[in-house]
Amino acid sequence: MTELTHFDAQGQAHMVDVGAKPNTHRIAIAEGFITMQPATLDIIAAGTAKKGDVLGIARIAGIMAAKKTSELIPLCHPIALTKVAVDFALLPEKNAVRCEVRTETVGPTGVEMEALTAVQVALLTVYDMCKAVDKGMVIGEVGLREKRGGKSEDYFAASQP
Repeated sequence: MTELTHFDAQGQAHMVDVGAKPNTHRIAIAEGFITMQPATLDIIAAGTAKKGDVLGIARIAGIMAAKKTSELIPLCHPIALTKVAVDFALLPEKNAVRCEVRTETVGPTGVEMEALTAVQVALLTVYDMCKAVDKGMVIGEVGLREKRGGKSEDYFAASQP
């Protein structure tokens, strides 16, 4: 197992020095799900939520969250993102919405935290916009699906080919 990088030799938390690392094209893809009552999914699909376009607003929230990750996660570096794409799929067979976020940068550190943060905030926004009709929604299965670029090996979640 690799050592944790956010601790110094004395065990104190610190921000990793990425100054000597080369700039490379880095990509991360994360996903997560929110399950709900079938009627709630119908409202999202029909675009009839009282607060407006649920997935449109959640998409913007996800993009904003990716851009603010370093303000939310204490040891994350501020990153110049070159791309943030937030996509949703309605899954009627699971009474769920799937959120997938792809983040990209050219820089000395990865964008996994930005993708994961964006998924969480996008799904929280879906919850916020629909909670008046369904307080029992559950967010889950949030994880990194893919990571490319940088010194470490590319990563693909076990469910990926």
